[in-house]
Amino acid sequence: MPLRRLIRPMTITVCLLLLAVGCAPGSGGEGGEDGSGGQVALRMSTWGNDSRLKLTEEAVTAFEQANPGITVQVENSEFGSYWDKLATQTAANDAPDVIQMDEAYIAAYGGRGALLDLSTQSSVLDISAMDAKVLDTGKVNDTLVGAPVGVANFSVGVNPELLQKAGLKMPDDKKWTWDDLATMASTVTQKLASEDVVGMDFFGLGAAEIGAWARQHNQEVFPVEGQTAVTQETLVSYFEFAKKMVEMKATPAAGSQIENTTAALDSSPFATNKAAFHLQFHTQIAAFVAASKSDLQLLRLPAQKSGESPRMVNKASMYWSIAARGEHTEEAAKLVDFLMTDPAAVKVLKVERGVPAIAEVQSVIEPELDATGKMSLTFAQDLQDEVVPPPQVTPQNASGYSAEVTRIGTDVLFNRKSPADAAQELLAVIKESSG
Repeated sequence: MPLRRLIRPMTITVCLLLLAVGCAPGSGGEGGEDGSGGQVALRMSTWGNDSRLKLTEEAVTAFEQANPGITVQVENSEFGSYWDKLATQTAANDAPDVIQMDEAYIAAYGGRGALLDLSTQSSVLDISAMDAKVLDTGKVNDTLVGAPVGVANFSVGVNPELLQKAGLKMPDDKKWTWDDLATMASTVTQKLASEDVVGMDFFGLGAAEIGAWARQHNQEVFPVEGQTAVTQETLVSYFEFAKKMVEMKATPAAGSQIENTTAALDSSPFATNKAAFHLQFHTQIAAFVAASKSDLQLLRLPAQKSGESPRMVNKASMYWSIAARGEHTEEAAKLVDFLMTDPAAVKVLKVERGVPAIAEVQSVIEPELDATGKMSLTFAQDLQDEVVPPPQVTPQNASGYSAEVTRIGTDVLFNRKSPADAAQELLAVIKESSG
């Protein structure tokens, strides 16, 4: 959930500076055996709500039963505090053996030698059947430091019942544009204002939004060789559209938008049937359906012009990484392999962390999925002929980029900064983050 990543960049920066000094691979570390006759004790760090934690612990229990010589302690945190905790642990040479890793931080950790080269464990961790384009998103400096857990597509969640109440039909998501979305959202707000319903809960505050907007202009925020860097003109158009959404009442006023982005999922407008549209990574729809008790649906992103490709991409939903300095890297690799490929685990985890990027695993879990899970799986499968190559992972020095986008976008929505000034400032942030 990109807009809930309001961590403290300074904390991460300080801890990673310590990491760079004190975390060279293979330089030692405290043990993992618990002293009971060679039993190996692994630690695994995760983030997520209670529902995800319960499923994770169930899968871990299956692993322990299949590997009686290994125990696993799951250390779960809320997303924001997770990164403060992990940075502190890593700087203190106390990183968990298995680490749930995010796209925004994998280069920061992998580029400083804190994550194991997974190719060294190919005898026990076999993910060679994964789509190569997805697998490559786990590479930092051409070294595989993260095993992509699954695929997520940035998309639009929609509440069809609210559209119907507002007298609207479901849009054709192969033809619709951002202007179409704005018009529909505005109509919902106007027709259902007496029920405190808004068309769309927020827009203009998210790094994923800007990434998609740039890609639809054939540009990238963090380009690699052969790609065009996002321009000031493109960023201006993004911020101008965000302001237009407020003016049309397609999205609420700035203060309400900020509240909506930081609300707990279960109490957010889309989860409480108070917003018709919501931008999200598509597998999050399951949590929103559970909270709203409504028949929510998924739509492709709007395009800049009708009939154009929305240029959607497969994003690694998250990764499993292994601490470079861990004493039990082989056992840690066995755990990762089990969680990603063993039927006893994948039938439990299903699409909770994204649609598995291995076709055989998709076949294993499909019969186990409920209607919402099947919708997520089908949505991702239907997109595969349309997706464009994914962007490189967020660069090593850009861990605070998402928070900077939110800060600058907030200034625009509150009219403290013009779209032109915001675009110029964000370009400076991008340049500094790319260094």
